[in-house]
Amino acid sequence: MTTTAPIAHRLPQPYSYVRRPLVEPDWRRFPGWSTVTEDEWSDVQWQRAHCVKDPAQLRAVLGDRVAECFYDDLDRDRREFATMSMLVPPHMVNTMVPTVETSAPGSWTEAFLDDPVRRYMIPVHSDRRTDWASHPLASRDSLHEHDMWAVEGLTHRYPTKVLAELLPTCPQYCGHCTRMDLVGTSTPTVEKLKFTSKPVDRLAAMLDHLRATPGVRDVVVSGGDVANMPWPRLESFLMELLTIDSIRDVRLATKALIGLPQHWLEPRLLEGLARVCEVARSRGVQLALHTHTNHAQQVTPSVARASRAVLDAGLRDVRNQGVLLDGVNTTAHDLLDLSFALLDEAGVTPYYFYMCDMIPNAEHWRISVAHAQALQHEIMGYLPGFATPRIVCDVPYVGKRWVHQVHSYDTERGVSYWTKNYLTALDEAVGGLDRPYPYYDPIHTLPQEGQRWWSANRS
Repeated sequence: MTTTAPIAHRLPQPYSYVRRPLVEPDWRRFPGWSTVTEDEWSDVQWQRAHCVKDPAQLRAVLGDRVAECFYDDLDRDRREFATMSMLVPPHMVNTMVPTVETSAPGSWTEAFLDDPVRRYMIPVHSDRRTDWASHPLASRDSLHEHDMWAVEGLTHRYPTKVLAELLPTCPQYCGHCTRMDLVGTSTPTVEKLKFTSKPVDRLAAMLDHLRATPGVRDVVVSGGDVANMPWPRLESFLMELLTIDSIRDVRLATKALIGLPQHWLEPRLLEGLARVCEVARSRGVQLALHTHTNHAQQVTPSVARASRAVLDAGLRDVRNQGVLLDGVNTTAHDLLDLSFALLDEAGVTPYYFYMCDMIPNAEHWRISVAHAQALQHEIMGYLPGFATPRIVCDVPYVGKRWVHQVHSYDTERGVSYWTKNYLTALDEAVGGLDRPYPYYDPIHTLPQEGQRWWSANRS
């Protein structure tokens, strides 16, 4: 008797799953690192000391493989558009152009320009839009986090959750950083804000506020990046946090798991993390780590080892919160390849993909709500339900909303409206629960009539 394969196995699928083993690119393909040993490469201090901070250092790494015009492009962007200073660890650079084989002068130029990791970690002037570099309604603190500080650095945006910005630095700076007004050093176009209180006083004030606010059960410990805080100081803060009876969830936010995995593989750090995890477990507190990667080629064996190491130390979960960035990851194949690499090879749960926030000079990265809705539809049914990432729009004054939760949507002018079901400290000033709140699509994605309307109302 013959049997017929189910139709799902006979017809070509829009996406075909193939398990792909992770590969650590050979850093010695870069002329500037041709003599770097494995011991040096795996040392976190070597990684930090050799971060790429300016075009001259990048040129020293790449040698003559990238044409001089690229550095002119980069210099111009740093003068005219960049909202973040340049800081890229060697491990992160090594995930760019991972498969190039040629060594002729200039032979990497096109591949380097097209590389998805380069596009958001080392933006250049030619990446940006010349018609709408910024949306007319873009702002430095697009989510109004500072306006919702209960104490300096502690954003109380949701009824039961807070964001604790412990410090304003990271091991690496992403071009699209949503906290570009505070995080990192100033650029020619952005004079950064500064915390006014001393770190010890600021952290103490956060803990005091949480002790006095038992309605908060969930704390995201972030920055910046917690990987830039010396571990003894971070451990002390976490241990104090765990003494507050109302706290039930603690999430550590760090892109360094992706950009500097050597940090999370340090033995002394892992010993300290295990101590914190044991206390959290004894108190019934869920302790997790949230990281941020946007493309599958960033998921390497080193990243997988770091993820497994922190899980072995006792964390409940490691989750990924990516950002949708045009030219980087805005196809269903991009998102599924990344999600499967994280889930299958690194033990990281795909959690969120955020729409890129409305910060200055980010329009070349942003996509429309309609595009995001299509992506959510296209990735459904491939991953397990618990690991199917939700695509969300972080709406000013509202918070995270699944992209299909839009209340109404003017697709001609690119204005979507969203409602909320809780109050924040700002609601007395901005309108509360009874009004819809707007979010704006990139103008270049709109039909001609919509683009003309915005051109006429540009100011």
